[in-house]
Amino acid sequence: MAGRNGRTVRDLRRGNRTAVLQRLYFDGPLSRFELGPATGLSSGSVSNVVADLIADGLVEEAGSVDSDGGRPRTLLRVAPRSGQMIGVDVGETRVRVELFDLALTELARVERPLTPQGYDAEVIARHIRDGVAEVLTAEEAAPDRLLGVGIGVPGIVEHTPDRGAVVHGQTIGWDAVPLERLLRSASPLPEEVPYFIDNGAKTLGQAEMWFGAGRGADNAVVVLFGSGVGACLVTPEVEHGRAVEWGHLTVRVRGRRCRCGAPGCLEAYAGAESLLARWREEGGRPPEDTDEETALTAMLAAAYPPEGTAPDPVALAVLEETAEYLGAGLSDLINLFQPERILIGGWAGLQLGTRFLPAVRRHAATYALRHPADKVTIDLGRLGPDAVTVGAAILPLAEFFAGGGRRPEPAAEDRPPAWRAALRQRAPH
Repeated sequence: MAGRNGRTVRDLRRGNRTAVLQRLYFDGPLSRFELGPATGLSSGSVSNVVADLIADGLVEEAGSVDSDGGRPRTLLRVAPRSGQMIGVDVGETRVRVELFDLALTELARVERPLTPQGYDAEVIARHIRDGVAEVLTAEEAAPDRLLGVGIGVPGIVEHTPDRGAVVHGQTIGWDAVPLERLLRSASPLPEEVPYFIDNGAKTLGQAEMWFGAGRGADNAVVVLFGSGVGACLVTPEVEHGRAVEWGHLTVRVRGRRCRCGAPGCLEAYAGAESLLARWREEGGRPPEDTDEETALTAMLAAAYPPEGTAPDPVALAVLEETAEYLGAGLSDLINLFQPERILIGGWAGLQLGTRFLPAVRRHAATYALRHPADKVTIDLGRLGPDAVTVGAAILPLAEFFAGGGRRPEPAAEDRPPAWRAALRQRAPH
């Protein structure tokens, strides 16, 4: 039955379960007494919801604390083993697949390296399918409790009713790739297990806002600096973040050709791929036959050698110019969105950050309007190179919370054992 506002009893129950689960997850362990003020629910509603969640195996006791003159209060927490999620990072140099429990403790990991020409959609889809199958055969995996698979990809993700998630990744040669359909076509996972596919900068932003340097901020921009560059905008109006194609902001008219095909993009000057190319074009000597991460490490070592050794002037000049381009690009984000915080993540951002973050801050302040620039802080992300995978795993976790702790339901009684058998056959040996 629906009330005057259109909400049914089921909606109310789901909302109450969501409120309790989220408070326990982010602020727990908490007692029933503390859950009332934290959620705005009455003590009776809290008791009923907690009893339901304990019966469902989603909440468990976590010790007790003394109360003022009364009996000790039992503490509660979300049960970490009651669900699992998979996060996938389709990065520039590898596909990383990780299995997590509800507390986002890593249980298993698989990585598949990519060559510079490795963005064939079928190859990527096969890496993801095989990686998912492999992590789900790990000793601590519980496929029956899998909440979903979250995937961070480069490019714009469009969700369509007929083809599912479609990826427009111009920089990697993907033109409306129906990635979700490719994954479903040969997947050992049952239909009821959802895929959540989104831009990698957005999943990075989701992770930093939930658990990293963005926690507590209402307004932030999280920057992904890898082979290319991207960003995620989080505001009160865009609570879960919106991917921003910041790397394709024009910073120089008739400038260098970006890998998207347009001239003068920020990514053509600030991405790791272009940074190494500029070093080579200016007479530098990047190591041959190696991946970008190793080459960038070598460039940093050349520009910032041990004390008493002369730096490579070309490498140093390119890095200093890159810091100015990044600062100028950040100034546009400051002027447009006036964020409280800007956080820099991604493998290249984390490698370079400690070296040139002061210069980036200085250039951003020079190019930005003074008032918003005075109110923003620019820092590195805190979650390290796994942030995209963690953020991808958060996508099914957020859906789980929004549904009040609803798990995907198997289509038939015998599905779980059949599913496990399919995974064992699928996983590489």
